[in-house]
Amino acid sequence: MKSAATILISFLAILLLNTASAQDTDPYLGIIPAPASLVKSPGTFIFSKLTVVKADNPKDKAVELFKDFLLNNRGLNNKVVKYSPRVKGKGISVILTARGSENLPAEGYKLTITPRKITVIGKGAGLFYGIQTLIQLFPVDQKIAANLPCLVISDEPRFGYRGMMLDVSRHFFTVQQVKKVIDLMAAYKLNNFHWHLVDGQGWRIEIKKYPKLTEVGGTRQQTMFGNNRDWPDGEPYTGFYTQDEIRDVVKYASGKYINIVPEIEMPAHSDAALRAYPELMCTPDTAVKTPARTTGLYCPTEETFTFLENVLTEVMELFPSKYIHIGGDEANKQPWKESAFCQNLIKQLNLKDENALQSYFIQRMEKFLNSKGRSIIGWDEILEGGLAPNATVMSWTGEQGGIAAAQQKHNVIMTPQTTGLYFDHYQSRSPLEPVSFGRYAEFSETYKYEPVPKVLTEDERKYIVGVQGNLWTEYVPTVAKLQYQILPRLFALSEIAWSKPERKDYKDFSEVRLAKHFERLDAMHYNYRVPTAFEVIDTMMIGSQFTMAPKSVVPGAKIVYTLNGRDPLDTDLGYESPIIFNIPAGEKRTFKTVVITPSGRRSLPTSTVMYNQAPVAAINYTGNSQGLKFTLIKGNFTSPDQLDYAPTDTTGITKTLETAEFRKIRPSSGIVFEGYISIPSDGVYNFSTATYNDTQLFIDDNKLIENEVAISLLKGYHKIKIKNFYNAPAPGARRRGNPTLRIYMIAPGTMDKKLVTADLLYN
Repeated sequence: MKSAATILISFLAILLLNTASAQDTDPYLGIIPAPASLVKSPGTFIFSKLTVVKADNPKDKAVELFKDFLLNNRGLNNKVVKYSPRVKGKGISVILTARGSENLPAEGYKLTITPRKITVIGKGAGLFYGIQTLIQLFPVDQKIAANLPCLVISDEPRFGYRGMMLDVSRHFFTVQQVKKVIDLMAAYKLNNFHWHLVDGQGWRIEIKKYPKLTEVGGTRQQTMFGNNRDWPDGEPYTGFYTQDEIRDVVKYASGKYINIVPEIEMPAHSDAALRAYPELMCTPDTAVKTPARTTGLYCPTEETFTFLENVLTEVMELFPSKYIHIGGDEANKQPWKESAFCQNLIKQLNLKDENALQSYFIQRMEKFLNSKGRSIIGWDEILEGGLAPNATVMSWTGEQGGIAAAQQKHNVIMTPQTTGLYFDHYQSRSPLEPVSFGRYAEFSETYKYEPVPKVLTEDERKYIVGVQGNLWTEYVPTVAKLQYQILPRLFALSEIAWSKPERKDYKDFSEVRLAKHFERLDAMHYNYRVPTAFEVIDTMMIGSQFTMAPKSVVPGAKIVYTLNGRDPLDTDLGYESPIIFNIPAGEKRTFKTVVITPSGRRSLPTSTVMYNQAPVAAINYTGNSQGLKFTLIKGNFTSPDQLDYAPTDTTGITKTLETAEFRKIRPSSGIVFEGYISIPSDGVYNFSTATYNDTQLFIDDNKLIENEVAISLLKGYHKIKIKNFYNAPAPGARRRGNPTLRIYMIAPGTMDKKLVTADLLYN
């Protein structure tokens, strides 16, 4: 028992307690995303009101950005003059120039700081990004003089497409609110704003040829997403962008080297358009007695194609983007199956099925857009039935769609919902997180994502052209919530998209570099999710003595804690130095923390249970039948606790925790798995779950709390019980949950989180 506890404490000291001090010197000087090369040199450049700014073109938009920063953030109105290398200056200066950029890669730049001169070399976007890096080197304070470190930075992006998607269909955001998102993107070197303008809930772009699209389709109906929501949903509301407003945003983004990719959904997620023009829906065959209730699907008639071509013509007049996103995802094709027109069309075109009909639909729209010099992007379902010849695939359901597209030599933008790139997902398992969508995506998961799958060959990898983060807004009714969901995850996205993999360092990023950027967010009055004092929100540790050393990366933040089980308040004890706890045999203590920033923002509370637990003896089990007993419980549930009171429905044996097959039988259900797990040796084991819904895990009738949880077990068989539930998507909801339920275990003496596989489970 003693050695097991020692091992666990050593493990948690690395994973949880964060007792190791940050690097004395940050190799990247707080810059996000990490530059390709940074070499420090002795000395300091003192920027003051006397510093002269020289530029090839003082009216260049990158130069204007720097002038605005100096004026609005430091109160400086430095003189900007035209740069000429033939004129030798004697004073301290900043030179912003394209001279010497001939051999730099696209969007690359070079930044050199000496005690008397700063030089930023780059052309177009490269100069802009070099200035963004220079701005990050300024202290956040508003003192007139600023000391900048001497260095040489040579930098360039890893991917040409670095994107962020904002859904304005489900909740509408104004022009100014959208511009603030664009500002954040530009500051962190993201260059494509995917504007999700159209979906089932609302049509948000003015189309002059079809005014009812906004007059009727621009009103969000009383749509309820899931069982929880954090805004009143009793009254529809209307919101859309006029074409002049669209032009204004496009011009604004262009000034920050951001391309806007508009998305016009087809053939599905088209309820808003079909409310306005119902004649574009399919009519069920008269022989169908109970037609599908699904209506958000265009019928592939000539009238529909004419309508969409007219819409896209106006869209192309507004957006100069090479790419037009046409959606193509989650098409419930039941209306096509019930339509005599569609069935005749399938026969007429000699198509295999409705999937092939969707491919025909997408390819026809692609030909139209290609004829106008544009290219389509579609979600990975456009692979179904055959991929359009020149399409770029945005892989969202996972990585498989992107892998398949790259193997077919199509460009791919990776944005899988399974890897922390869906910013509408919960950021922890804490019940105090604002209501969000489905899956739990921790910040570290976002940062550690690698967009280029290892299974691809060297030649296939070149087709991965970029990466994107997505914010769907079912549960994002306010700007404060929008900022909470994307910050600091947008910072992690920028480093995934820009920095070479070998330049990434999560410890330096999360414990050192983020500090200055939280300080900047506070200065700009942006909302953000305050990192907790421990990375793991709730955990249990086994042993007799523990040292607690919580910390915060937010400058000036304080940590308050309690020992009585209550969530900490401002009036509770303030943490100052590591605390040692000695726990009597068989007893528990709970250490809770909250981080409070200087601006008054608060983190979620963390809870660490310290348990001096005696090892649990093995069960006398003599069977060897692999798999677990399952019990299906019919109904819609919001908590695993509800399964205890619902009547049992179906039972059986399963050799997998996959729920996909159960979903085919019943779209909504509770499920309880029971059986035994084989423990190979004595020691302390850590268990965790990964699923879209709340899950309860029991070992020997001990309910293990959320996230990483420890229990001391003796070698042999132990009872295991898992309570889970899944619900069918609400009408109009997007992004189905991953049907996979996973249980992970960390064995004694290791730090490797391994999947609990079927060969460890018995019934």
